[in-house]
Amino acid sequence: MTDIEIAQKAKLKPITHIAASLGIPKGCLELYGDLKAKISLDLLKKRRKTKGKYVVVTGITPTHLGEGKTVTTIGLSMALNRIGEKAVACLRQPSLGPFFGIKGGGVGGGYSQVLPMDDINMHLTGDIHAVGQAHNLCAAFIDNHLFRGNPLNIDKDRIYWRRVVDTNDRALRNVRIGLGGDEQDGVERDTGFDITAASEIMAILALTDSIKDMRERLSKIVIGLTKNKKPVTAEDLKVAGSMALLLREAIKPSLVQTIENTPCFIHTGPFANITHGNSSIIADVMALNLADYVVTEAGFGADCGLEKFANIKCRTSGLKPDAVVLVCSVRALKIHSGIYKMVVGNPLEKCITKENVEALEAGCTNLEKQIENSRLYGVPCIVAINRFKTDTDREINALRKKALAAGAFNCVVNDCYRYGSRGATALAGAVVEACRGNSKFRYLYPLDISIKEKIETIAKKVYGAKSVHFEPAALESIALYEKFGFNKIPVCMAKTHLSLSHDPKLKGAPRNFVLPVRDVKPSIGAGFLYALCGKMLTMPSLPAHPCGENIDIDAKGRIRYVHR
Repeated sequence: MTDIEIAQKAKLKPITHIAASLGIPKGCLELYGDLKAKISLDLLKKRRKTKGKYVVVTGITPTHLGEGKTVTTIGLSMALNRIGEKAVACLRQPSLGPFFGIKGGGVGGGYSQVLPMDDINMHLTGDIHAVGQAHNLCAAFIDNHLFRGNPLNIDKDRIYWRRVVDTNDRALRNVRIGLGGDEQDGVERDTGFDITAASEIMAILALTDSIKDMRERLSKIVIGLTKNKKPVTAEDLKVAGSMALLLREAIKPSLVQTIENTPCFIHTGPFANITHGNSSIIADVMALNLADYVVTEAGFGADCGLEKFANIKCRTSGLKPDAVVLVCSVRALKIHSGIYKMVVGNPLEKCITKENVEALEAGCTNLEKQIENSRLYGVPCIVAINRFKTDTDREINALRKKALAAGAFNCVVNDCYRYGSRGATALAGAVVEACRGNSKFRYLYPLDISIKEKIETIAKKVYGAKSVHFEPAALESIALYEKFGFNKIPVCMAKTHLSLSHDPKLKGAPRNFVLPVRDVKPSIGAGFLYALCGKMLTMPSLPAHPCGENIDIDAKGRIRYVHR
């Protein structure tokens, strides 16, 4: 059966029952129909003496098809409930671009899904739309300010704030506005559109802990520089309050359920290769006060989402993870050997699915490095092998030996895609065992070192780079930010997710390369700087579905796939 057919046969419970199972008071529940609800921030007042165990799911460097982190996050939370623990999953909401999430992109797949699938993928409770509206309101204020005489003396060639749209509309990436020729059409200048999930507002929403804190963070957004190279903020434009008003509902997490009725918080959706790639602190804090185990997911590989989870999200929240689950697949590790090629949009080559232990072992250099990266933070790492039906026992055994030799706490097969929670009970048991120990969580770097030192630390310790080359634009930006006092915050590295390096073609575990940093941008409201690594970041052109299907809706409003 397809994912949609499996989802349509699921026996879901009213969301009021799911909330009651967690002990969420009715007064904190804001219903959006029978199957989803917003949770009031009043629930943050509910505290337990002993918080739940905090488990983060990450992965090896993924291929274009992904390696099953979301499937594993959902399956693990269900399996923990199956073995008698009280567990909650916390996930990001999938975006409409560039990876259209209807097929497992944010809600899992097979018998490890979060439902209702169509609502979660399309709009859920309107949070992404609210982020886009708040972001574009600020953009409109900027251009209106220029049109009205520019009293703040903004340099139109040094405006960081672009517009956003929640669709991979590549024709809008770089545009020139104000071209009408009429004096009422605004000031002509170059700008462009980003994906809504890459907005600093999305990052702010994920890192805030209250309405008050969100309002303060919005006020600190640096939209650009004056002609005298002074920062201009959203507060200077007098737009921060209106932005906060548009986000007053989006700050509340959404509660849904898995295919087996395990509670799941879905909140925010920042990208992991451009922003910090994790769901919200508010959702995690709520869940930790309600459940014995909270399973959350960090986007892309351990070099991206997990590094930012540890050094940005945990530093902001003060929370400490008890275990890391590192997801891998035989298929991906074979591709990391360099022997096989995966072409975006094309079916997998049949040779990739045939047994090849030598290729697998060669590609395990990536697994070994990502285990090393996971252990940098002092937390036990359990490797979860997301099993495909073409994987052989010899391949699984060879992979397990490599993982344990590299320092993994345990390595188990995860088959929740085919069997739901039954397929992840071994993983759940390994996680419970790992969480019995005391986490010795630590950050990768202190905040009082320089911006360049932070970038170099991440590049060398996490990516395996020999050194970092800073382009003149990056050096100029760093000097400015140090002058502004922006040097005591974390750095978010914007790079490809398809390689440990900056070059997506370099598979496995490349070493001794030079990491180019072409510029550094401010995300002061979110509380970090972001370094642009390598060539201009562009996302691959992907079909809507890995098998080359388009998505349509029939006369009765049901989602269906249409083969091209």
